[in-house]
Amino acid sequence: MKITLVGMGSGLPGSLTAQGLQALQTAGLILGAKRLLQNLPDGCTPNRKPIYLPDEVLACLQAEPCQTAALVYSGDTGFYSGAAALVPKLRAQGAEVTVLPGISSVQLLAAALGRPWQNWNLVSAHGCACAPAAECRSDRPTFFLTGGRNTSPAALCEILAAAGFGAVQATVGENLGTPQQKLITDTVQTLAGGSFAPLSVLLVEPCPKPQPRVPGLPDEAFIRGKTPMTKQEVRAAALAKLAVAPTDTLWDVGAGTGSVSVEMALAAPMGQVYAVECDADACALVRQNQAKFAASNLTLIAGKAPEALQNLPAPDAVFIGGSKGELPLILDAVFAKNPAARVCVTAIALAKRNGAGRIVGVGETADGSELLALGADHYIHDFTEFDYGWLEN
Repeated sequence: MKITLVGMGSGLPGSLTAQGLQALQTAGLILGAKRLLQNLPDGCTPNRKPIYLPDEVLACLQAEPCQTAALVYSGDTGFYSGAAALVPKLRAQGAEVTVLPGISSVQLLAAALGRPWQNWNLVSAHGCACAPAAECRSDRPTFFLTGGRNTSPAALCEILAAAGFGAVQATVGENLGTPQQKLITDTVQTLAGGSFAPLSVLLVEPCPKPQPRVPGLPDEAFIRGKTPMTKQEVRAAALAKLAVAPTDTLWDVGAGTGSVSVEMALAAPMGQVYAVECDADACALVRQNQAKFAASNLTLIAGKAPEALQNLPAPDAVFIGGSKGELPLILDAVFAKNPAARVCVTAIALAKRNGAGRIVGVGETADGSELLALGADHYIHDFTEFDYGWLEN
């Protein structure tokens, strides 16, 4: 069997390439989304099925074999297209596959604006998670494929506005390449309150880049209240020990004011931070500090560990600043999720566990392992290769 995957651009016959047009007019069976099948050019077979998911396509081709078939995609077959998942499956079944490109939505928007697009940051928010604020922190425009209620242009702009980018200019392109095409350019804040066509894309102009920084913001930078806060030197050393990477998933257990959570969020702009805290006043402070630093990748989990950890994604690294006497169970929960997780625990958390984890001397614990001294009453221990059964004594 021969099958051709055809990029249909805007979804209208006029945006087809000559090769794409020929492939469709000679196919004995055409598959694709209903919207595209309704807009096929003249001269195409009436044998059409609204099928485009890979497994459904394979089942259809097996049930209804034909010499030549075609599958149409909107946009370009090489730009966040379902063709990527389908091609290897078709070839594994012995099909002869040809892939024909189409005009992508990024090309259509750039042409409508009269601008080049080769330096744009291209991001898909269509049916997948992304970090809009982190993506836009660059010196180039960021283009978003959008789709769905939570990743519409308005929803993305709402996230960007909350991250402090409300004054940045952005453009929404609706129904590109069709007679209903419309461009709306305004501030991110204004667009956040808009309503746009389902077939829309978003272009955000360069956003202010954060100043280069190292961990350890001044203590006075945080809103504190009466909740104890992990001090600047401890935060700096903790993040260094945790070796936080930009895409890490991070836990801050016993988040307190959220100072470590915020530092983690800034150090992992493409990642996600979960601040776990059971005290209501402390939770309020976490929210305030999250808002102050526009840490959109920080999520507050109001609850007590280890129970509050059960539904969190596996962490790459964990900071434990408070355990409420549940340190062994918390560590169990961490390593059950990821045996290779990097963990730092402040010794004040050890000392508060009903006398367990007694500190024999500065930089030394009851089991003889070393602690990193960070100042009065603060120590850090790496538990990744540590038998903490002695804490039960």
